[in-house]
Amino acid sequence: MWRAAARGSGLWGLLALLCRVAAAPAPPLAAPLLCNVSLDSPAGERWLPVLRHFDPAFLRAAVARVIDERVPKWVHEVIRPIAAELEFLMPQPFAGEMLGLCRALGISLGDGVLLNFAYESTAFCTSIVAQDDKGNIYHGRNLDYDFVDILSKITIDVQFIRNRQIAYQGTTFLGYVGLWTGQSPHKFTISGDERAGGRWWENAIAAFLNRNYPVSWLVRDTLSRAEDFQSAVLRLAGIPIIAEVYYIVGGVSPKEGMVITRNRRGPADLWPLDPLGGAWFRVETNYDHWTTPPPFDDRRTPAIKALNATGQHNINFDTLFKVLSVKPVLNNNTVYTTVMSAALPDKYQTWIRTDT
Repeated sequence: MWRAAARGSGLWGLLALLCRVAAAPAPPLAAPLLCNVSLDSPAGERWLPVLRHFDPAFLRAAVARVIDERVPKWVHEVIRPIAAELEFLMPQPFAGEMLGLCRALGISLGDGVLLNFAYESTAFCTSIVAQDDKGNIYHGRNLDYDFVDILSKITIDVQFIRNRQIAYQGTTFLGYVGLWTGQSPHKFTISGDERAGGRWWENAIAAFLNRNYPVSWLVRDTLSRAEDFQSAVLRLAGIPIIAEVYYIVGGVSPKEGMVITRNRRGPADLWPLDPLGGAWFRVETNYDHWTTPPPFDDRRTPAIKALNATGQHNINFDTLFKVLSVKPVLNNNTVYTTVMSAALPDKYQTWIRTDT
């Protein structure tokens, strides 16, 4: 079909793309476990009810494999000897939650920190924020990572409860206290995509020891603290972090969509929606939007083609999912797909992509 589109006229190309989007596979039936985590409980205890749904031996084996295959040996030598001091370097509630998880699983705090670093280091993703012709904002993401066989079994949707209300929600891996994907109901949505910055481990460890936030911790902290789209953008753009990243943010009002390209110390670029100028969507993968993605990892172009084929008047949860199901946007490393809209928080939906 793609060859025919390339040979045909622009009209035939558009029709081929429309057919491609329409023919995307139906959502898999696998949804992650939905869990509640009470923010009113002590930090060291709030994940214990979730852990009861999983085999501790499997979780310990998963931790060991991810750390062994992902974390450089010299990082082990730096982190493990100072594990006792790490608690005082980490902000709450992350320190308390990580301590509670480590104690429950019977692993060291040093390994808990290494695990969280491992998940920070290589989150290859595709994120899309889009506005339909009525001004509704939609946000979708694929999270791509190694260890699909493990992560597909420990991906969970979490509702963080405060005063018996959902304060915010997100999708994560059990044992990982940060969030790469999340929603503050009726306020904003966030996803994070890795940005390669060179010397990742050296710079990240140095920044962490300097008390900078891991990038996924800032997502969760922003979901907890920010009151609206604008304040979320300001926090995500300005607070020092341990690694470069792209933050994609969606709001509840027309034009509330933004891709924030981050350096460790602050913003490198802010790229908002511009629906009046025809830019009704933004696509971010793992490359600066003003550059051309490499041919061996160009997920941006197929996503843009599929969105243009769908059209602004047709964008919704279902069609956004279909765009995220076009290959290679969907690929063998895609662990999960989430679609969300802060104005319609009950529509937050994640699928485990076990059949790509």
